[in-house]
Parts: sequence; structure tokens; C-alpha cells
Amino acid sequence: MNTESINFQSFVDWDNSPFILFSSLGKILYLNNAAEILFGYVTKKELFDLALAYAPQDFGHKTTTMSLNYDSFTFYAITIGYENEDQISIRFYNAPRVRPATPIERDKLVNTDINLLLEANIALFRTKNSNALQLLTDHDIPEFKIDQNNFSKLLRKTLEAFRASDSIHITLKLLTGEHVIIDGKKKPIVQLSVEANGRYSDADEEIKNIATHCHIAHLLKERSIKLEIPLIG
Repeated sequence: MNTESINFQSFVDWDNSPFILFSSLGKILYLNNAAEILFGYVTKKELFDLALAYAPQDFGHKTTTMSLNYDSFTFYAITIGYENEDQISIRFYNAPRVRPATPIERDKLVNTDINLLLEANIALFRTKNSNALQLLTDHDIPEFKIDQNNFSKLLRKTLEAFRASDSIHITLKLLTGEHVIIDGKKKPIVQLSVEANGRYSDADEEIKNIATHCHIAHLLKERSIKLEIPLIG
């Protein structure tokens, strides 16, 4: 088949796997939509250095299996390729989202405005804590079904981990281009991020257990907790 007249760029743009083409000096020559989002969490230099470190010794391409994590992005492999000395590309392979190990208890799910639920729990937190707090949310997130009791408990435990922090930053947003498979169907993901200059870790195991029970992915770090909540209709 003659493919010389086919424009493949749109297909690369639509791919959920980040793809970046660098010049030999590390300048970005091209990136797809997924890579543009990825650059919100990692620097250009870090990814260029990664491409150089795992590039094949000769012209062509090489795929390396590895575990990479940049915020909500998790990858299990990368492919580095080049056909000349002027350009080098890197493609990331998204790690599959883990499907719920236990069935979702749909009888406990209630149609919910997550912004209102979040604000209610923040108000409760503020009755006992005077920390400076900044909240940035997307009010266009539609209502979806969630276990309100367990999710409120998860929010309280998460916020309580930052009870001694000087300033707390909370962000609620829809993850563009991200989804999880539940009951064979793609579900969008909302990310709740709580960050500060530090936090307590005494309730980490409880946070993980509640999040897992609610089928919410969690990422706990020294200065942040991020929860990825599926939009179940």
C-alpha cells in the first residue's frame, strides 16, 4: 500500500499516549495533545534527557520497559527513535488503569454535585482549623453517582492530614483525555488535589483503604494527596 500521500499527524494527535519529537539540541519540534498535557507535570529537559539516555546506539528505534510516574500519568514503557542526527522522538505507553477488584455497590451511590460536597467538608474542616486555604474548582463538572458517606469520610481524612500546614491549595478538575474502564465502559475522571508545604501521614493507610473501597485511585506524597474519582453515571 502506498502511504506517502497519507497525513498521519491527526492520528498521532488523537493518541492518548504522549509523543514528542525533539531536535538534537532539545528543542520541541512537535508534540501531540497528550504530551502537551504531560508537560504540565514534567520539564522539557527531563524528558529530553530521558530520550537520550534510552536511545538506541544506531539509527532506528528501541522500546524499554520501565515504570514512570508524573503526577496522574503512569507509564510502563517508552520507545525512542531517530533516523538522523537532527531529530529524536519519544513515545510513552500508558499503564492500564486497574479495574475495580470488587463490584461497585450501586445501591449506596447517590447523584451528587461534587463541588457542593467538597465545599461542605471544607467548611467543616475550617470550624477546627484556621489554615490559609485556596480552592480552585471546575463548576462545569456534571453531577455523578458517588457513595457520599464514604467519600465525605475520605475528604475529612484527607484534609485532616494537612491540619498543621501554613497554606493549603485544593484543586478539583476534570482530567482531559483520561478515563477508567468500569463495567466495560469508559468513565471520565475527576482529580482532587490537596497540596501544602507538608502534611501528617498517620492516616495514610485509612485514606488508601477508603479510597480503594470507593474505587478511587490515590497518590499520596510528602506534600500532597491526589484522588482520581470516576464519574459513574
